[in-house]
Amino acid sequence: MPKSMSKSQIAAHIASKFELKKKTAVGILEELAQLSYREAKNSFTLPGIGKLVLVNRKARIGRNPATGEQIQIPAKTVVKFRVAKAAKEAVLGSR
Repeated sequence: MPKSMSKSQIAAHIASKFELKKKTAVGILEELAQLSYREAKNSFTLPGIGKLVLVNRKARIGRNPATGEQIQIPAKTVVKFRVAKAAKEAVLGSR
């Protein structure tokens, strides 16, 4: 199975594609990440790729898999990434 691209490989590809210095491409990637972290609470969309959203999970009862004992799992907020339809079609193909 092929390995996924590293941050350095992505930056090198962007730098060569748009004739930038690799350091500039790394800076763009880092700023994009920081921007998405700051704006996730309002939902952050990367056009054609997907959207970062915050989702509230309700409190629930779970089970300890080792003992079978019931435990209370508190409510919490989690970050989810919803893949855009265009990305799904590009990767998986139209059905």
